[in-house]
Amino acid sequence: MKITFFSTHRFERETLNIAFSDVSTQYLEESLSLNTAPLAEGAAAVSIFVNDDATAPVLEELSVRGVKCLLLRCAGYNHVDLEAAKRLGISILRVPSYSPYAVAEHTMALMLALNRKLIRAHNRVQDGNFSLNGLVGFDMHGKTLGIIGLGNIGDKVARIGLGMGCKVLGVDYHVNDELVRNGVEYVQLDELYERSDIVTLHCPLMPATQHLINAEAINKMRSGVMLINTSRGGLVDTKAVIQALKQKKIGYLGLDVYEEEKGLFFEDHSGDVLQDDVIARLITFPNVMVTSHQGFLTKTALTNIADTTRLNFDQFVGGEVCENGVLE
Repeated sequence: MKITFFSTHRFERETLNIAFSDVSTQYLEESLSLNTAPLAEGAAAVSIFVNDDATAPVLEELSVRGVKCLLLRCAGYNHVDLEAAKRLGISILRVPSYSPYAVAEHTMALMLALNRKLIRAHNRVQDGNFSLNGLVGFDMHGKTLGIIGLGNIGDKVARIGLGMGCKVLGVDYHVNDELVRNGVEYVQLDELYERSDIVTLHCPLMPATQHLINAEAINKMRSGVMLINTSRGGLVDTKAVIQALKQKKIGYLGLDVYEEEKGLFFEDHSGDVLQDDVIARLITFPNVMVTSHQGFLTKTALTNIADTTRLNFDQFVGGEVCENGVLE
């Protein structure tokens, strides 16, 4: 049985090759789209990444080509038309957890790098400038860290924050009693905005959370707040954030995701003129750090993604009910 992998990058080929060494595979650098779907001709399963197009027309094209299974190499599935998949009889299998530590640690890395102005400091030293002017940060110890979403990743961020001596506030539908015993205080969203020195997002993207961070939400935050998003780009209204940066309402911004990242992130555009005026403006701010959706990018996470994708494939081939099925 053949699998076609779309959006395969150099950094993941090694782990995928090991996990699928005994399977007929086709690796494509191209993203899945209506134009590239015919490349999956003859494959029973297709594997895609976070920014691939799995809307109804694309799924219909895959179905015509004989595809019966979509293997997601990611946790989120907001880019998949689930109703179309169910209608077409295409199984949707995902990787619900690959390494919450990887994303949580990257989240903290963004906080620390912004706070202590590490990129600016490094660039200065590279130029032979050892001045400390303009590099003053703050102690994380004693600051209030507000976490929106205390699932697997938010849980780990909370524990790191507690270990650093932060006061940790959390917003979630479900209360984790262990986190409460460790010192996390569950509050309402508006209270989190009002009390937090740092706000970090770890919730799924859905209609209710689209542009959760908008002008109204930002207005409720403390002046000079640090905002971090390593979850989903659509949680943040980027234009509203730019206005808040210009007004100094937001003092620090760290993003590993961007609402218009499709076709931009994971690609080398160093020789191009950026066509996205919003991201082009965003990266001009000295108090902004943008990374290209690399929060998951550890050896451990890549291995777990490949292994879970293989498990999902084996269960699909064996006709088993897949534990990671989205439609089951």
